[in-house]
Amino acid sequence: MKTKLLLLLGALLFSCATAEEKLAPQKSTTEYRLGDIEKYADGDPARAIHFITVYRAVYGETSHHAAEYNPETAAKLDKLEKQAVENLRSAQKLALDEKRWDDAGSLARSLSALGITVESTGMEPDIILAEAKAALEAGDNLKAFLSAVRSHEMEKLSLADMLPFLRRAVEQKQRRTAAFFLEAADEAIREGRINVQGTRAGVSVPRELREYAEGRDTVSDMVKGVATVVVDRGIRTNRGRAYPDRVLGSAFFVDSSGLLITNYHVIASEVDPTYEGYSRMYIRMGDASSPRIRAKAVGWDKAMDLALIKADYQPEYVFPVVDRVIPKAGDTVYAIGSPGGLEKTVTQGIVSALGRRFLPLGDVIQIDAAVNHGNSGGPVIDRDGRLVGIVFAGVEQYQGLNFAVPAERLAAALPALIRGGKAERPWLGLTLAETGPSAALQGEIIYVAPFTPAWEQQLKEGSIIETINGEKVSAAQGSLIPALQDRLFSNRPGELVALELRDPDTGNTARRFIMTAARPELPLADAAARDSKERMAAPLFGMILAPAVANGLSSPSFVIKKVVRGSIADEAGISEQDPVSIRGFHIEKDSGVALMDISVKKRRTGYMETSMRLPALLDSPDTL
Repeated sequence: MKTKLLLLLGALLFSCATAEEKLAPQKSTTEYRLGDIEKYADGDPARAIHFITVYRAVYGETSHHAAEYNPETAAKLDKLEKQAVENLRSAQKLALDEKRWDDAGSLARSLSALGITVESTGMEPDIILAEAKAALEAGDNLKAFLSAVRSHEMEKLSLADMLPFLRRAVEQKQRRTAAFFLEAADEAIREGRINVQGTRAGVSVPRELREYAEGRDTVSDMVKGVATVVVDRGIRTNRGRAYPDRVLGSAFFVDSSGLLITNYHVIASEVDPTYEGYSRMYIRMGDASSPRIRAKAVGWDKAMDLALIKADYQPEYVFPVVDRVIPKAGDTVYAIGSPGGLEKTVTQGIVSALGRRFLPLGDVIQIDAAVNHGNSGGPVIDRDGRLVGIVFAGVEQYQGLNFAVPAERLAAALPALIRGGKAERPWLGLTLAETGPSAALQGEIIYVAPFTPAWEQQLKEGSIIETINGEKVSAAQGSLIPALQDRLFSNRPGELVALELRDPDTGNTARRFIMTAARPELPLADAAARDSKERMAAPLFGMILAPAVANGLSSPSFVIKKVVRGSIADEAGISEQDPVSIRGFHIEKDSGVALMDISVKKRRTGYMETSMRLPALLDSPDTL
């Protein structure tokens, strides 16, 4: 009886609540959106501004929902935007007061994207120089050298500023680093940037520092700074037999504290959360009989195939990371590594080409120096002993076709690697194509991935990116997308980015403030799980489809509306107006590949129907 009474009482309460809800006035979609913005304005002001931009685009005076956009709503948005901006300012000022320079710089970049200047970003040359000096005093040589170089690139330093770094480089026997600071010191003397006692004519670099910096390291010196990386993954079985499961690679020291650079794919099992099994990483400085030295991962960047590792070892040689070497095709280079575990192997070749698109972000160098399994992660140097790149791949079936991550990209990636853990890169959710004449290339949006910042902003496919953060980006054919990626590479996820876009239909331009997200490891895998196969044809294979009327089972479902120049579809001989049917679409996430089976009637071959399978990588280098 008691149970029945409780059930009856519960039913009455529920019915009363339901009735009250039915009687209560229903909120409009606009009210819900404004409520979300109000929540973010204080706690997450960058996100609030992102959604204010979305709101104005969707409900603004020129939108399809303009009827819901009234003066009262516009005034409320203006107030919320002002509140969010002030909160960004306050957060940036607090970061400066607490000397959290990276946070201050990140917040300043968001404010700058909004067109708002700040008194200090925390990234000014004098602040970076102060950081460099503090790091030098603390014995953090790598950070000290990187910060000093960065400060010098922004504003030329004086001789007095240069000398401590030159002296430390000599003490640490880092000749190429010393040579960089000596050259900068001599330039400061010539230009009168002294800031030390004595006349301009009477000031010079101490002789012992100059003599060391003007010396030359030999290749035999450099091989002492290269280690073999061994990742022991236990035992694997094949047809009932047990074999040691080991990954071999190379690494080179970038700091006397035992920090080394190698490839992510060499040490992946150490940090990949999806890997299940035993994994222990070691380095060794000699042959297979040499002792193994335990090593650990510090920071890693899968998109750049780079990793920073550390071992308890005092290296005899440290490679410089201060040079910003951009080689030319035909330059002589040397690759040092452990092919097949044969340590200290040096091979010679040339730079075959620049600007190859073999990584999700940026471009790489092609070299013809002999590279084999075990070379991955080893340094590539030029005749002057300057670091040119880091070996990361070769194509086995083509001898002499090998690739290296440029040293300048390592320098850009190092700050995130030093901070430790997985390096996160910003992501808008776009796939781009280069369009227009080679003399005036433009970045065209050919795909917007679902549930991404660009999708929330309802960016229109076919739009042209005019500027990023107010800067127009120009580059040679094949280099425009890497140049656009470079504009965001050093930014953190969660920062605001200003995009100026040209509408493909009206020709009008509009500015959008978009808050970036963290880039997924396989951006197009996530998109494929949420989007239709016909839409995925654009970002994966470079063919933009339009629906066609089907007249039978064998009739095509789509017509090729556009083929992206240089894409997989273009290489397959597919052209505009070709009828096409999609027969199958498969995602192999473990191998990072998408496969699409199509039947196409090519106009070039008299509309003869052809069946083919198109493969594509899920970590396309054309994403932003």
